[in-house]
Amino acid sequence: MLRAAMASPQIDAGASARTRIAARLLPFLFLLYVANYLDRTNIAYAVLGMKGDLRLTDSVFGTASGIFFIGYLGLQIPGALLVERWSARLLLAITLIMWGALTTLTGFVHTPLQLYGARFLLGAAEAGFFPGVIVYLSHWFIYQDRGKAVARFMSAIPIAYILGGPIAGRILGVHWLGLPGWRWLFLLEGAPAVLLGIVTLFVLPDRPAEVTWLRAEERDWIAARLAEERRTKAQVEHVTIWQTIRQPPVLVLTAGLFFCYSGGYAFWFWMPTMLQRLTGWTDVQRIGWIGAIPFVAGLIGMLLLGWNSDRTRERRWHFAIPQLTAALALTLWFLLPRSDALLILVFTLIGFGTTAYLPSFWALPTSFLADSAAAAAVGFINCTASIGGFIGPMIIGNLSQRSGSFGGGFVFMIACWTIAAVLVLLCPRERAT
Repeated sequence: MLRAAMASPQIDAGASARTRIAARLLPFLFLLYVANYLDRTNIAYAVLGMKGDLRLTDSVFGTASGIFFIGYLGLQIPGALLVERWSARLLLAITLIMWGALTTLTGFVHTPLQLYGARFLLGAAEAGFFPGVIVYLSHWFIYQDRGKAVARFMSAIPIAYILGGPIAGRILGVHWLGLPGWRWLFLLEGAPAVLLGIVTLFVLPDRPAEVTWLRAEERDWIAARLAEERRTKAQVEHVTIWQTIRQPPVLVLTAGLFFCYSGGYAFWFWMPTMLQRLTGWTDVQRIGWIGAIPFVAGLIGMLLLGWNSDRTRERRWHFAIPQLTAALALTLWFLLPRSDALLILVFTLIGFGTTAYLPSFWALPTSFLADSAAAAAVGFINCTASIGGFIGPMIIGNLSQRSGSFGGGFVFMIACWTIAAVLVLLCPRERAT
């Protein structure tokens, strides 16, 4: 009885700490990531208006979409490490302000070369944001909550697409002050990131010890649990960054995510253009609304799989099944009589497959690595795999320009998702904590 009475306050402190942390941090991080993806991917809809003005070929558009990830490469690991060793609040605030300003400047490009430059710089500005947040979440959420936390944070991706399609369709139809709608799309969608960056400086805490909205016993509980996890996961006392990124699980996860990104970003950037050409629709608002449907499925899948992944403590199959779903769905386009309804169904299943895996995957690195090793691994995995975000859209553009159809591009995406699923299933099982 006495032991139960002593344990009860600890249980209450733990439950209340977990609830308070989620309620305080996740809505704001979610909002930041919505802004991130709106600015990263608005070119997918802007091209419907800018292609004629800038005389963009499919090859040029594919390269312009993907060159974002070349700029994205260099600052991934430094960004993650700065969150671990310096300050998440300062890093994320600076990142938001820089990428918001660069998004706005994209509205003033006049040549393909200028577009390449703007997209490259935007990628460099955004580079530290995602790995920084993944590491930041490991400073606040215990392992059993991390999949749900990542799911709630990364649900911003489908939400950004759900909102971005109709908003982009609306803005593309305007012509204010002598500027076409696609320029206004960049001008208007860059401003929120700058404002949110300023707000971040004042509202985002770095560590649990800094906040007053947790009671002392709640701060003690979360600090003790996180310290216990670090001790459990630390396999080598002094592991260098080079030793970390050479570990077989890190390399396998990197390869799997590379193929996942190659197919996924090819779909995300080209989906509005595919809808326009394969259906013959000319109404950009209609394309915007229909283009939101796949990401409603992605949002539902992300939340359900993130929850179930935490419940079962299983991550690999929760990654593989969405990838295989996307691959099988796109295969249907070659096997069944083609129609607009089939295309929407196929794209909806792809939207599920290219989104629902995210929380399960990003819970994997922090399940077998700790502290700076996990930070370096997250940065390395996302950094290296992001090359797929350059290669995928570029290959689709080149194949489309050469063949005049998306058939070859569809085969490429099917292969990417299948290989990604197999690779991550080969990864060693995560260590339970």
